[in-house]
Amino acid sequence: MRFSSAFIFTTKEAPKDAVLPSHKYLVRGGFINQIASGIYNFLPLGKIVLEKIRNIVKDELDSSGCEEVQLGFITPCELWERSGRFSKYGKELLRFKDRKDNCFVLGPTHEEMMVELVKSKVRSYKQLPLNLYQIHIKFRDEARPRFGLLRGREFIMKDGYSFHSNEEDMKREYKLMEETYKKIFTKLGLDFRVVEADVGAIGGSGSKEFMVLADSGEDTIVVCKSCEYAANIEAAKREKRVPPTEAPEFSGFAKFHTPNVKTIDELSEFFHIHPYYLLKGVAKKAVFDDHEEIVVFFLRGDDELQEIKAANAIKANELVDVSEEELKENGIVPGFIGPFNLKAKFIIDEDLKGETSLICGANEKDYHLIGCDLTKLIALYADFASVKEGDKCPKCGGELTLKKGIEVGHIFQLGDRYSKPLNAMFLDENGKQKPFIMGTYGIGVSRLIAAIVEQHHDEKGCIWPMSVAPYSVDIIVSNIKDKEQFEFAKTVYDELLNKNVEVILDDRDERFGFKMKDFELIGFPYAIIVGKSLKDGKVQLVDRKTLNKEDFLKEDILDVILKRIR
Repeated sequence: MRFSSAFIFTTKEAPKDAVLPSHKYLVRGGFINQIASGIYNFLPLGKIVLEKIRNIVKDELDSSGCEEVQLGFITPCELWERSGRFSKYGKELLRFKDRKDNCFVLGPTHEEMMVELVKSKVRSYKQLPLNLYQIHIKFRDEARPRFGLLRGREFIMKDGYSFHSNEEDMKREYKLMEETYKKIFTKLGLDFRVVEADVGAIGGSGSKEFMVLADSGEDTIVVCKSCEYAANIEAAKREKRVPPTEAPEFSGFAKFHTPNVKTIDELSEFFHIHPYYLLKGVAKKAVFDDHEEIVVFFLRGDDELQEIKAANAIKANELVDVSEEELKENGIVPGFIGPFNLKAKFIIDEDLKGETSLICGANEKDYHLIGCDLTKLIALYADFASVKEGDKCPKCGGELTLKKGIEVGHIFQLGDRYSKPLNAMFLDENGKQKPFIMGTYGIGVSRLIAAIVEQHHDEKGCIWPMSVAPYSVDIIVSNIKDKEQFEFAKTVYDELLNKNVEVILDDRDERFGFKMKDFELIGFPYAIIVGKSLKDGKVQLVDRKTLNKEDFLKEDILDVILKRIR
């Protein structure tokens, strides 16, 4: 490809709403352009990178025995209603009606459609297992699209679905997909972690996320310094905490006057006691399919509530804030909430199970209870405290640390979560009808473009790994009007093409500095500079990753670049 005839347009200015390097450089480098909020066109450079990622994903999946299909972009609402997700998914699910008043959704994921396809064709256990996937456009009506390709409304995703006759075989495939995904992300040149995760709106019995480590990541992940344990903060666990001080001694269970002492810090100072021994009550409004109610979550004073874990603990769709007025209307005293004689549903963090020497609210203004013994309460316990830096690993006891990550893949053990409500059955070896046991496996293909740039960039622009670079080599003619420079550059260009090297010839009638800035911004792995030193029989090779420049004899440059890129 010649730069002078390529549809490549670089700019100096980044979009006003761009805060992440990937958003800035992908727009400025001419990879993508925005046409609406959260919706982007892929320009030629972006399309090349996209297809390279797609091919790596496809090659590894096909090698693992998966088969590619392509489902319709839109899905009948009826299927989502039967699976129970139509109302639960919320406003992110874009619904519309056609001219005949039939209801459809733009699919953010295709579990229902794939189940319908398989149930119409597969009748017997002899046709199982089966793993079908597609790499296709999806749509999620994000409330706040931002960060370019990292949080768009329209995106390209690989979604795969496996069907099995039993749980054991599904778990085998789940493990195979985990290993396949590791190969994919390694080939893409990414530093990533596989983490335990929350199943979210997809459902099922277990899931793992694949997180690209990046300071700009929206997700917080918990990583052990001593073993391979890693988990999304929404699913992370920890070893039971070790008391920081000796437990306080109380003469008995009694009410204590604490005028205007409402916060944990005030209470800790008032009683001269570590917050570890204080009971904190966090009130939230829990939203269920058919009702809402206030629930109080009790945890240690120096812990914080992890809302996803908390919602899962009580099987709520979500938790929302509740005002002081609402609390008072329901007989709850803000600032003095405790589990004894509380007029509301409550649940206690499992780290507090068995505690006998605590201080908690008395459910009466300006009063707390000392000597609280939780063993005297009939209560529900669950894990909903957020893991903190320095907590201990639940597997090896090592120190846990927090990192930021970008989710690029997610795998789920679905069981019969979708096959049962959609009546997708097969005949087992005894001739009995059973629902398919399923797994589902997703990769954010277009999101990977941004994730790669977040990990591979500098202050000048992108630094593409060789496996996904739009072109491996950029041949820059310093002075296009110099016939000797142009003819030599053209010769090297033709020879590289004959060697099946992906090369672009920058033959534009532009200043040398302008061309170099485009090379740095776009991020081709190597540049061959044909300039004034050609008269001395030399050309220059620039490594984009390091920006190191090396001089080579012109007759050696072909062999040098072939060794570098291969």
